[in-house]
Amino acid sequence: MAGDVLQDAKLQNILTFVPTTLHLTLQAMNENISLNPNALVHYLDKPSDDFTKADLIRFIEAKGIQMLNFRYSAADSRLKTLNFIIKDRHHLDSILSAGERVDGSSLFPNYVEAGSSDLYVIPRYRSAFVNPFSEIPALDILCSYYDKDGQPFANSPEHILRRSHEVLKEKTGFSFEVMGELEYYIISEQDRLFEAVDQRGYHESSPFCKWEKLRLEAMHAIAKCGGFIKYGHSEVGNFTESGMSYEQNEIEFTPVRLEDAADQLMIAKWILRSLAYKHGVTITFAPKITTGKAGSGMHVHTRLMKNGSSVMLDNGKLSETAKKAIAGYLDLSQSLTAFGNMIPTSYFRLVPHQEAPTNICWGDRNRSVLVRVPLGWGNKHNMITDANPQEKDTQKGYGSRQTVEFRCPDGSADIYLLFAGLTVAARHGIEMQNALEFAEKSYVDVNIFEEKHKTRVSELLQLPSSCWHSAEALEKQRKIYEAHDIFPPKIIDGLIKYLKNFKDQNLRESVQNDEKEMMKLVNAYLHCG
Repeated sequence: MAGDVLQDAKLQNILTFVPTTLHLTLQAMNENISLNPNALVHYLDKPSDDFTKADLIRFIEAKGIQMLNFRYSAADSRLKTLNFIIKDRHHLDSILSAGERVDGSSLFPNYVEAGSSDLYVIPRYRSAFVNPFSEIPALDILCSYYDKDGQPFANSPEHILRRSHEVLKEKTGFSFEVMGELEYYIISEQDRLFEAVDQRGYHESSPFCKWEKLRLEAMHAIAKCGGFIKYGHSEVGNFTESGMSYEQNEIEFTPVRLEDAADQLMIAKWILRSLAYKHGVTITFAPKITTGKAGSGMHVHTRLMKNGSSVMLDNGKLSETAKKAIAGYLDLSQSLTAFGNMIPTSYFRLVPHQEAPTNICWGDRNRSVLVRVPLGWGNKHNMITDANPQEKDTQKGYGSRQTVEFRCPDGSADIYLLFAGLTVAARHGIEMQNALEFAEKSYVDVNIFEEKHKTRVSELLQLPSSCWHSAEALEKQRKIYEAHDIFPPKIIDGLIKYLKNFKDQNLRESVQNDEKEMMKLVNAYLHCG
């Protein structure tokens, strides 16, 4: 009898626990959805990962969507577009179910032969968003490429990224979260009212920051399209020249699943350029647009995860796993520039004293290094309570936001290939036998650009100084990227050929004091990436 009572009590506890747990889970989901700016997430009342074809059809019918746009990245790393006017429900169902075929030889001229050029583009439902610019109500969806046999197209950068993540998870048990920092200049006619101080634009407010309105409009549009933004602000760079104003801004994202991080950067660049066209100004992500002024980078923050939790810290300090990943980034850094610094002017930014890395090393909070470990909220001090004595324990439960920042990439990068390369590098570091020793030797805690530390600098390896040298580094380390069928040899061959075709071995030295030739280069690559 006592046993029956005990069993009944256990059963009652289980029955009580299940609905309580379910309620808390649903409550958390509702809280995440209620403020989400993505119209589909809000209307369908579910996260984008759970979108189905039926969901999209329901939304399209309910909201009077008349057009469907397929979007996909090509060899030039820009979004391409295929437009459909929806004829009827059967037509819509067909597009969403089977995708469409495209000319792969035009999208990937170096990797697809014209004689067998057809590829399929298949929509990824989770990426759907309402087009923020179309006068015709339209839904846009990112797509993946498939070959004639219905297999993922091996030379597609998006597939290479997916494959790199699969191998990382399979070999290490870790997943990867990534975020990008998108720096850009807005070029417009000079406005002499409330001019900002030259090269002192960091976190400036309007009216000294003239194009805050465009940045805010872009952030709003990116969020509505599914991007997860950390913040936006004006950056250091601002100057005037020949009656034109140059103002630097930045939009920074939050760490998300590797594949989503690449997608949201692609969409963000498209949105920023579209808004620039709307406002009659120019936006450029180019790494360098003049001499002596701040260049624009695309710093990438990364963190390794396991079972939904970060493994970057151990008892409040950087973990061995994080240090091994850093070792991997450093060991492959010279060849990673082949994916992240893809035009000659990339290497005009990577010079000393410009807060851009030149030496292969890492450090804490140090902006002169290649890999930086920024503040990550790993301490136990409750800062919010100190600033607001009336609040109690408000910082608990948010945990560490520790990331590791790779600082050399810029806006010329092929985002998918760069992120795939970083994923390979993280796994490479975890698998390196001497990773921790390598990391220890590569650590610096000083500003290595200062003259008094030149001896330490002489001990460090250097990043490439040109596309040509970047290609040579990729040739030496290509087997690491090709392992496990991640990077196809044809992609590596194509990149090496592409980079060497610039023939820029000594370009930086030959034009650095020739303003006319420098501006020719700037204009040639103004709309890179």
